[in-house]
Amino acid sequence: MSLFMSKYTHKVNYYETDKMGITHHSNYIRFMEEARMNYLSEIGFPMTMLEKAGITSPVVSVNCEYKHTTTYSDEIEIEVCVTGYTGVRLTFSYTMTNKANDVLVATATSTHCFINQVGNPIPLKKYFPELDAILKATD
Repeated sequence: MSLFMSKYTHKVNYYETDKMGITHHSNYIRFMEEARMNYLSEIGFPMTMLEKAGITSPVVSVNCEYKHTTTYSDEIEIEVCVTGYTGVRLTFSYTMTNKANDVLVATATSTHCFINQVGNPIPLKKYFPELDAILKATD
């Protein structure tokens, strides 16, 4: 797996479906978070490490375009990559496909900022230069 892209698989749980048996749209945002946390772990900087350093990374925007439905027990492969990094803001893109038939399920983006313990935006280069260097290399 390269620093530029990561793949993560989520198996749809029964409780993630609606009355029609289709994965509820709100769950795709959760799946994106799972894939993003996996990405950070794969590059050696799990969210727990950032939080221990007093850094959090809230979502400032999210966009998801739904292309095809999924149902209980479908496996969704989520490809996540960094598409933008300013030093304070970080943007990811996501491509979600059904592993069984390779059908595109959704495409999405999410943007995050880095803040300190009192909620002020911080430049990652100053507070976590190792991660800053990796993210600059992926952008």
